[in-house]
Amino acid sequence: MCDELSNREAEAYFLQRGLSRRDFGKFGVGAALATIVPMPAFAQDLVETNVEVETPDGKSNCYFVHPAKGKHPAVILWPDIFGTRPAYRAMGKRLAAAGYAVLVVNPYYRTMKEQLVPDDVAVIGSELRKSIWPDARKQAGTLSTETCLTDGRAFIAYLDKQAPVDTAKKVGTMGYCMTGSYTFRLAADMPERIGAGASFHGGRLVTDKEDSPHRLVPEIKAGFLVAIAENDDEKKPEAKVELRKAFDNAGLEAEIEVYEDTLHGWCPSDSMAHNREQAERAWSRLLALFERNLV
Repeated sequence: MCDELSNREAEAYFLQRGLSRRDFGKFGVGAALATIVPMPAFAQDLVETNVEVETPDGKSNCYFVHPAKGKHPAVILWPDIFGTRPAYRAMGKRLAAAGYAVLVVNPYYRTMKEQLVPDDVAVIGSELRKSIWPDARKQAGTLSTETCLTDGRAFIAYLDKQAPVDTAKKVGTMGYCMTGSYTFRLAADMPERIGAGASFHGGRLVTDKEDSPHRLVPEIKAGFLVAIAENDDEKKPEAKVELRKAFDNAGLEAEIEVYEDTLHGWCPSDSMAHNREQAERAWSRLLALFERNLV
């Protein structure tokens, strides 16, 4: 999970690659994201909109992106502890280009409409990370199991009213770091609507609590992808075993894998732990999951 230890490990990994923050950022954030988050060759024309979604607790400012023509399966994309920012909007746009209507959400809308990470930041380096970490932890502390569910229901209700969304098809949900568990919770809460869930370096998927995400699997009807960072697995190797057991007992499709040579946070392109090769492989497995299950 995301903590001070994983932060230090990510910085050491970043520096070992021989890239300085100046080298990474000298071409600008747009160029950096364009090379790290490539668009598919068959990319469709897209419509991008900043929207506000009504929830029981107010309005969540989100990014909605979808193909310009037709109706498509909906996907909720939950960001990691550092919130919405260009790296996640780029992922949303890339997914939309593959044929999905994607809502990149701001889970912190109750207390913060703005971003923790500025738009011109290509990499969340150690200095920025240190400065925003207290606020990130504080914002994360405003969320709960209940807010995950009330927000998730509201996001799906919003998506189901949008013309580009094919409501005859199941919804996908994907989360990173702390929001990896959100995919389990929402899939269990709305089993008839959620067709696929994906957790990338998700934290606290297996705990001793009664509402631990892995204990919710019997209530889920969705296919799942659980992509685990190698250093997270080293800290809690039993988690993958318990997850495998839970999905097998429920008779559900689930791809659970520890990605070799990865650190917590390896998927987002602006992470110091970013591993492009493994992030691309995880992305390909996500697309395969959605293609099979969002029908």
